[in-house]
Amino acid sequence: MFVDTSVKVIVVGAGPVGLTLAAELALAGVRVQVLERRTAPDPAMRAQSINVPTAEALDRRGLLPALEQIQRETPGAFGPRFTGHFAGMPLDPGLVDWADPELAVHSAVDGARMIPQPRLEALLAEHAERLGVQVRRGVAVTALADTGEGVVVGTDSGPLHAGWVVGCDGGHSIVRRLAGIPFPGTDPEITGYQAVVDIADPEKLADGWSWSPHGVYRYGPQPGRVATVEFDGGPADRTAPVTLADVQSSLRRVSGTDVTLTGLRATPTRWTDNTRQAAAYRAGRVLLAGDAAHVHPPFGGQGLNLGVGDAANLGWKLAAVASGRSPESLLDTYDAERRPVGAWVLDWTRAQIGILRGDPKSGALRGVVADLLATRDGTTYAVKQIAGVTQRIPLPGDHPWTGRYVPDVSLGDGSRLADHAHEGGFLLLDRTPGALFANLAKGRARVIRDDGTGVAGALVRPDGVVAWASDTTDPVGLGPALGQWAGEGV
Repeated sequence: MFVDTSVKVIVVGAGPVGLTLAAELALAGVRVQVLERRTAPDPAMRAQSINVPTAEALDRRGLLPALEQIQRETPGAFGPRFTGHFAGMPLDPGLVDWADPELAVHSAVDGARMIPQPRLEALLAEHAERLGVQVRRGVAVTALADTGEGVVVGTDSGPLHAGWVVGCDGGHSIVRRLAGIPFPGTDPEITGYQAVVDIADPEKLADGWSWSPHGVYRYGPQPGRVATVEFDGGPADRTAPVTLADVQSSLRRVSGTDVTLTGLRATPTRWTDNTRQAAAYRAGRVLLAGDAAHVHPPFGGQGLNLGVGDAANLGWKLAAVASGRSPESLLDTYDAERRPVGAWVLDWTRAQIGILRGDPKSGALRGVVADLLATRDGTTYAVKQIAGVTQRIPLPGDHPWTGRYVPDVSLGDGSRLADHAHEGGFLLLDRTPGALFANLAKGRARVIRDDGTGVAGALVRPDGVVAWASDTTDPVGLGPALGQWAGEGV
């Protein structure tokens, strides 16, 4: 048996979630190894955008300029007022109350959200490589054995050993199955296709989303981009390769035209509304993140964002436990904090499937929802939910920042608070005379002194969640927050 005791964590899966998690672990000084059964990155079309928490997580690691460059280079990308859709009903940016406090304080990443998943994955791979993360491709996991003191991972290249294993290996996760974690949920009723194609007669297709008795299709906004949804009970074999003929047949059935597709510009994808959530995100020394923990329809790229949120939440916690700085009980907060967010996303996408159906009852409901989304309040509500700015973790304290992702904070020296988070760890913003809050940090957080106005102090976790905040010089609650989250050091 090959045993490399210096590897603390093995991450299975080198998609955006696995790469984000590996980078967070490496940033915290934990040696991590990534195993990926594919020999090369998956080129298939998937998410085309990221939400605010995802963009801000990457901003905190210094990747905002690269994200903004990708958006500028993305054909058909929207401007900074990106809204999206709900069940195929576009959300009019002109109706959004952009002055809403939950939107206005998260605008620094507005120019970095139209990010195609393959470009994001490449960026994260470069980021992880800079941090020294080793990615072993063409290695499939075949067995797991949790010894109580570590995990033995069987692979087709021989056994490996680590203190912890995290499955970031997708909806068909072998890690989840080997760990014996149930995956309850609802079965699929649709088959969807997404592709970028060459079309001989594009005039036969309507722009945007269109409904028919046979399903729904979308044409645009990027040149040649098409998507279809058919309520056919789900595909017989979702893993079968998707061909140009598959996409053309589906598009013809749904559109009711004889439109002709002449070529594929990108690897197409087949998807369903299979919707499930793992019964537990942790079983001993084995954890799950991303699609391994939850699957649902891909509307709005919520799966990618949900998975990156998992990785950001888990990364610093697992690093602290694996390094001996915090007790294992810290990992219990991972499931407690991320499961409700996952459950909400599952229901958000289930609701859209209900509205997308072509039956008269669903059509009538779609009309009612369309009326609501044509109002300022309705559109603003939907945009905030899609953007992810309403997410909150129930933490002690009544300050409005507590439990939320830290808002944009500009500092007196011209920098932003996010600029000071590139190295990971905890941040303590202290605007009190005499650095009253900093005196309590005792090396457990990087102190950012600022003479600006606004909140007097805030303790920000490595995942961007505010663990404590105050508008006064009273430090009540800061000590317990530092003790609960920061452990013995950063």
